[in-house]
Amino acid sequence: MEAGEGLPPSTPDTADLGALLRAAREAAGHSLAGMAVLTHFSKPYLGLVETGRRPATPEVVERYEHALGVPIGTPADPVRLTHEWLIGDPPVPRQLRAGRRIGTGLVESLEGRVIELRHFDDTVGSRTLLPVIRAELDQAEHLVRTASYTDVLGKRLYTVIGELAQLAGWVASDAGRYSDAPRLYLSGVTAAESAGDRALGAQLLSSLAYQITNVGKREDALLIARSAVTGAPDASPLVRALLLERLAWAAARLRDTDTTRRALDAVNDAYDQRFDGIAEPEWVYWLNRAEIDVMAARCLIELGTPTAAEPLLTRALAGYNRDHAREVALYQTWLAEGHARAGDLDAAREVLARIDTTAIDAGSARLHRRITAVNRLIDRRAQKKPATSTKRPTE
Repeated sequence: MEAGEGLPPSTPDTADLGALLRAAREAAGHSLAGMAVLTHFSKPYLGLVETGRRPATPEVVERYEHALGVPIGTPADPVRLTHEWLIGDPPVPRQLRAGRRIGTGLVESLEGRVIELRHFDDTVGSRTLLPVIRAELDQAEHLVRTASYTDVLGKRLYTVIGELAQLAGWVASDAGRYSDAPRLYLSGVTAAESAGDRALGAQLLSSLAYQITNVGKREDALLIARSAVTGAPDASPLVRALLLERLAWAAARLRDTDTTRRALDAVNDAYDQRFDGIAEPEWVYWLNRAEIDVMAARCLIELGTPTAAEPLLTRALAGYNRDHAREVALYQTWLAEGHARAGDLDAAREVLARIDTTAIDAGSARLHRRITAVNRLIDRRAQKKPATSTKRPTE
């Protein structure tokens, strides 16, 4: 999808989608037993899904699509599901009590693996990392369906699934797999609700809002981002700052100056409220003052004040970990865009020339799009100087 395009419409109802799954399987010449092997779901379970007696969850649809190589149905409507998440009560976890019983050691191992994969995303390319995360997610989902465990461990397992789904969606989006990411995010919201983790559900929805802001219908993105903030009133300071950052970005892309500035002020307020006595989820480890300055600068550029963005970006880049090549390169593209929009095309070209393009080879479609878009902006400004352009690069 390109900027301005909306996401697909809502999913067909359970019976219709089950029939679509069955038709796609039969058209490919697979038996139900064969499909169970390919998807790692049980044959009886798939029979119930295909006949509409069990819901066709996003992960079932996605595994059918992956195994058969064809699209089936469409992702659920993110705005509708966000509304349901905002006003609804958490569902009762549907845990199967068959199969081997698992204990604390295995769950702790899974939790540690999620953290390891999350930190890999700082340095490993998205195309390399995505299949690894997806395999881990598949295994965790299989375990939660087939194993036996206590309610306490069940909540931790669902948290693992929600965190893996968020990470998989984020990496898929970075790799340009824009149709995969919404399914992953929305399935993660369901898992987070089963875990009773409201902050994680908000993180998943705000991650989805971020993608839609960049490559979808921006009005929907703003609504989802705002709902994520509203729906997690007890979030810790860093989590709240993260949710507010994505709200600010969604508002900036719509040129909503008042909402953007209020959200950025609230980001700073939330960040200043952190202290050692407040527990923060591990998934917000990366949010610091430099990251907040970068987002503020991006919003300022979107709102037409690029000169004010330059010192924020310069300061953030000066202290940034150079091992995180993709983020460094992405933030350099914003510095280059700021220079271009301020009229200093030579400075913009110089910044782009310093970018480590090996990060593109590592699988970041997002970075490739940014470099291409800023180069085009520079070319337009050079051809039409001193006229200004209203078209902005995506992301």
